[in-house]
Amino acid sequence: MVDTGMNRLGIAPEDVAGGLLDGLSVDTLMSHLACADEDVPLNEQQRGAFAALAGRTSASRMSLANSAGIALGADYAFDLTRPGIALYGGRQHAGHDGIRQVVTPEAQILQRRRVPAGGIVGYNATFTAPADMEVAILNLGYADGYLRCFSGKGSARAGGAVLPVIGRVSMDLTAIAVDAAPELAEGDWVTLDYALPETSALSGLSQYELITGLGDRFDRVWG
Repeated sequence: MVDTGMNRLGIAPEDVAGGLLDGLSVDTLMSHLACADEDVPLNEQQRGAFAALAGRTSASRMSLANSAGIALGADYAFDLTRPGIALYGGRQHAGHDGIRQVVTPEAQILQRRRVPAGGIVGYNATFTAPADMEVAILNLGYADGYLRCFSGKGSARAGGAVLPVIGRVSMDLTAIAVDAAPELAEGDWVTLDYALPETSALSGLSQYELITGLGDRFDRVWG
């Protein structure tokens, strides 16, 4: 690993050029882009510093581009690219428009209830029903990685209906408004809106946090 400007891990390019790796058998010489998801001069600076090391070691391959770096163009590909978040549907660059998300969280309805006008939902009474309404309580909460930042912002879907999250997300429970889905019953499943770029913008979390934060309490169902 060569540190070409991120100052996180690796040896300096000048140490490589100075022969620090001489005598070592190196399969892949690597570096990592700090801002590949942004159009900034640092990308080209890092690429140039890394390209200058070609032939300076015994490495048979050179690798620089992560998921976002792949979309920067062929000059960043070198011999080997390293897609990470893109494998799960993360889209961090316009060049990722063809990527399809492969991870979608779902939750089950534990209880469906009628909340009267003026009734509150959840901790700290942050939501007050403007009229009589139908509410479903899901077996999902911040202990599962569905964090409190989704309170009053997130949503679920069932049968084409959009079901907004209302009130505070609890540790194990989340409330959604289900007037738009009269057929939903206790035991039914709903799909959480979790499109990575859009959910990242909504929550303030990175796409990486959204995926890695989904906890062990989820059953993984492979389609």
